Amino acid sequence: MTYALGRASASGLKCGKQTMNIPSYDPAAALEFFRAGGAVEAIPAGRTIFRESRFGRRLLNGFGRRLLLQRDKMYLLLKGRVSLVAGRHELRSVKSGEIFGEMAALANMPRSATAVAKTPCRVIALDQRQFRKALARKPAFALMLMKLMVKRLRETLAHVKAADAFSDDDALEESAVFNPRLLADTVRGLSDDPPVSFLRNQVILEEGQLGTRMYVVLEGRVAVTIGKRVVDRIGPGGVLGELALLDQVPRVASALAEDNVSLQPISRNAFIALINLDPELGAAMLATLAERLRYLTGRLK
Repeated sequence: MTYALGRASASGLKCGKQTMNIPSYDPAAALEFFRAGGAVEAIPAGRTIFRESRFGRRLLNGFGRRLLLQRDKMYLLLKGRVSLVAGRHELRSVKSGEIFGEMAALANMPRSATAVAKTPCRVIALDQRQFRKALARKPAFALMLMKLMVKRLRETLAHVKAADAFSDDDALEESAVFNPRLLADTVRGLSDDPPVSFLRNQVILEEGQLGTRMYVVLEGRVAVTIGKRVVDRIGPGGVLGELALLDQVPRVASALAEDNVSLQPISRNAFIALINLDPELGAAMLATLAERLRYLTGRLK
């Protein structure tokens, strides 16, 4: 997954010194966003909305000859209560005004949990195509959803740490969000941060630090660790440090240069400007967060 910066120009959009804020999750804004692309559905109590480890349902096409894969959907719960269960663990209970099922829809991967309607429910559903169409009209919604997903990441990470559920040989696969060749010129139009370099085995970030920048890997490879276990390896085009940037609390992981690396820092203001410049970046960042959340959820099984 490589995000190639679009045609939007960063010229004239250099961010000022005033720190820009990312809005907290607002159910009214979510309702407006979902209404722009989806329709209200009624779900009876007891129905399984989607199942863990499944992709979208397979449907016969109009001629009854071929199976088509229905796109996975994300849901906004308007009324009722939904339970999300992974393995034998109830992850959380979804309440009115909350979004669920976004991980599979954003990152095109199997469901990480089973969703069951505990009471009669009303929802609005969006598949990936509908979500991207709505995001093109309202790119700032991606920032709100990112902040919500970071909160879930931190909550899930706390459960994983408490259960000591990390595996020594089960790190995330490398994924790319940016096209490094196209990144530098665009970022230069938004901030004054030059690329920075680290030698092999040099510490880049430390768990517990306050974060004012996220970083895109331009060259080399970075190992991300929690405790002493490697949980992610990030190559060119990948990002690190974005969680602390989004919610402005201490970093949850450390990062070490596995090679000589070059990184492009991105400030909070520059990041917000990038999201508003091109909604596809927002979609790509959300997919990356969804992959990381699914990885953590999988450790609890």
